[in-house]
Amino acid sequence: MLLMIRLESWWFQRTHEHALIPALLLKLLFTSEPLSIQVHPDDEFARSIGLPNGKTEAWYILAAAPGARVALGLKGRLAPQALRTAIRDGSIADLTQWRPVAKGDIIFVPAGTIHAIGAGIVLAEIQQRSDTTFRLFDYGRQRELHEERAVAVSDAGPVQSQSGPRRFTAARTALITSRHFVIERIDLPANSNWALNADRETWILAIEGRAQIGSTSISVGEAVFIEDDRTGIEVGADGMCGLMAYPGPDPVAALLEDAGELNKSVGISAGHSPKSGETVEVQA
Repeated sequence: MLLMIRLESWWFQRTHEHALIPALLLKLLFTSEPLSIQVHPDDEFARSIGLPNGKTEAWYILAAAPGARVALGLKGRLAPQALRTAIRDGSIADLTQWRPVAKGDIIFVPAGTIHAIGAGIVLAEIQQRSDTTFRLFDYGRQRELHEERAVAVSDAGPVQSQSGPRRFTAARTALITSRHFVIERIDLPANSNWALNADRETWILAIEGRAQIGSTSISVGEAVFIEDDRTGIEVGADGMCGLMAYPGPDPVAALLEDAGELNKSVGISAGHSPKSGETVEVQA
């Protein structure tokens, strides 16, 4: 199944009455001011409070103003009582570890990681489908803080170093490989043809150029959702770069293949149309 999604707002929801709920969620975030310092639960804690799953996420930076930054983890490790005190007196804002970001950066945010997104950033967020957030600090906005649950779920220390991108074909680079999702950057040459074999839910977000995926055209700021389908990708004259995300834990070698090479060996047509389509509601 292939869905057309226009990226005009924050996140995207299938509208078909009987559609299955995807395991992953794709968002675009535009920050004009810093977002709250927060943390998300892991699967075990989420289920202990009656939720289906926790929330691990990753951010791909699409644009960043000079000086833009994000927070990931703390400068040093805090005991639970010290973390509780830092939430109560607001000093948690000075204990988070901020880092500059630039276009093209990828940041992995495992459940339990204290984090925040600063101002002046446009990013794509790929996450487990959950809206469960525990706030530790909110810049005086007078929204509720979640001290007890934040302390319970936080890994209150510095983050481990993130492994770098791994290119496994000329067109595909694994940016994040985790048990919850895989995120790849795809760089498809101008006027090339590809076979997309989506045996699981797959999101593709165009970040440069344009392409035709089945009967659907996408360009910068548009995305498609594909599930249980095989279709072709015809790339435009300027090429197409995008993000491709799907459930983990491992990259799927046969998910995206050069249709020209396949045609030579097994005769697969790049022009196969998707089985069905569905409109998608854009949610703010």
